[in-house]
Amino acid sequence: MTVPTSRQKKSAARFYAVQALFQMESTGTPWDKVRDEFVEHRFGAEMGGVTWVDGNINLFETLLETVVEQQAKIDQLTDRALVAKWPIAKIDPTIRAVFRAAGGEFVLDKTPPKVVINEFVDVAKSFFPAGREAKFVNAVLDHMAREIKPEAF
Repeated sequence: MTVPTSRQKKSAARFYAVQALFQMESTGTPWDKVRDEFVEHRFGAEMGGVTWVDGNINLFETLLETVVEQQAKIDQLTDRALVAKWPIAKIDPTIRAVFRAAGGEFVLDKTPPKVVINEFVDVAKSFFPAGREAKFVNAVLDHMAREIKPEAF
């Protein structure tokens, strides 16, 4: 078994954060309980003959906590990036989780916006491999990034 790189662990943390945010919204489970479930039962777990990557726990926890603490700010940022006919409440819950996780990372301002966009477009592709959703995610995240950190472009 190969040991995941730091980059792979960060990518896994972002993927898990999207799953956790989706789970929190769909079940109403508090973030700390979902966090514990993921860290204990999904990071590095073997399911169906597949071993899941052991994600970067610090990034995962920080993303969840940031989204919970600043969800209103992140959702408003997302709403401004969407067309008026499609407020965030009407967006597919998985894509909404992608926007929130990416928005949380934008707010943290520790990773270059283009890296955040690329990472979360890849996450969107993993959930929607045959669809146009990744292009939609790319466009919205680009708009969000340009608003929150225009000097990076």
